[in-house]
Amino acid sequence: MAQKNIYLVRMSITRRSLLLSLPALALAAPAFGQAIPLSEISRYFNGFSNAQGDFTQINPDGSIATGRIFIRRPGRVRFEYDPPEQSLVMAGGGQVAIFDGRSNQGPNQYPLRQTPLNLILEQNVDFENRNMVVGHSHDGDTTSVVAQDPENPQYGSIRLVFSANPTELRQWVIRDDTGAETTVILGNMQFGGTLSARLFNISAEADARRR
Repeated sequence: MAQKNIYLVRMSITRRSLLLSLPALALAAPAFGQAIPLSEISRYFNGFSNAQGDFTQINPDGSIATGRIFIRRPGRVRFEYDPPEQSLVMAGGGQVAIFDGRSNQGPNQYPLRQTPLNLILEQNVDFENRNMVVGHSHDGDTTSVVAQDPENPQYGSIRLVFSANPTELRQWVIRDDTGAETTVILGNMQFGGTLSARLFNISAEADARRR
């Protein structure tokens, strides 16, 4: 399968960039024309445990994929791609797994900490008290925050783009270690409720696919 960026991993059956955006979860808006404070952005992520919705992914080559996303913080996410993609990307138990529906091989796996997505799936997201933020700007309409693992910048970066009135995360862009960028925009996000642990169980998914 041709290599292309997909959220947390490289879908060539090697690692691929992961991006995603979570609109919805409204917070109090900052004053007009000001960047949303990092403290409020931290509260945005810490304000929910479960979420699900639709996503549209724009790959570095301009191709587009769509699907469903499921998030269970901390540390768990699942991307189900619509046809003609036959792919599934999961994170759980500290690992990322890439299932290629067109392959008879098992999933490719690597540690979640090796993707910038890990920064917003942590138990306590705190953009103020760590050196992860390398950019924080406002362009008149949106606030952008660029973050990376300060100890491992080679893992890439994530740019989060928020609108105000109310505060909503509209998209994010992940740049991988090659400089390739993937954008994911989510819609129809629903927060709260319950999500089965089975959705994020890599071993259970692998076993089910072998049957």
